[in-house]
Amino acid sequence: MSENKVPTSVYAESTPNPGVMKFVVNRAILFGDSQEFMNIDEAKNAPLAAKLFHFPFVKEVFIAKNFVSLTKYDMMEWDDIVMEIREFIREYLADGGVVVEDDANATEVQQEVLGNTEATDAPATEQLGEIETRIVEILEEYVAPAVESDGGNIKFVSFEDGKVSVLLQGACSGCPSSTVTLKQGIESMLKQMLPTLVKEVIAING
Repeated sequence: MSENKVPTSVYAESTPNPGVMKFVVNRAILFGDSQEFMNIDEAKNAPLAAKLFHFPFVKEVFIAKNFVSLTKYDMMEWDDIVMEIREFIREYLADGGVVVEDDANATEVQQEVLGNTEATDAPATEQLGEIETRIVEILEEYVAPAVESDGGNIKFVSFEDGKVSVLLQGACSGCPSSTVTLKQGIESMLKQMLPTLVKEVIAING
């Protein structure tokens, strides 16, 4: 059965953040939580990210279940490097390269799963109160899919005194439109769905 694996393909997709490009793979490449690497030192257990940092124009690497988002330095334009990066990622994955070393059951599952994973990045619900759990559910159901389609990720951090703190990753981190998205989109939605409880949404890294 492994002899009939679907060939690996990768395509590049622009994001709302001009400094970030999303490279989408036709199968799952990560089966645990999405991971963000700000430099090569943080990528010690992520061989794919470590190799991507060897390209001098790569500033940050974000890896999710079926895509890699790269943040570049301004020294190069995407038009000049997209093909090179896309082919590198495709060859690396096609050759069976490891994405993240501690990714649970990745090697085994990789042979059978084709983009049908539903793992979430939510904190363990038993550690959250009723309001926090509801906020996480809303973020997962209504916000995360749209954020992921833009090459990023959003994680719930805390809820205190009506203030929801979230972590923005990938293309959403440092994106010029992220503040508008937070205030007009996420904050408005939470205020509407949890009236009197949510007063503000802030990004701890934005």
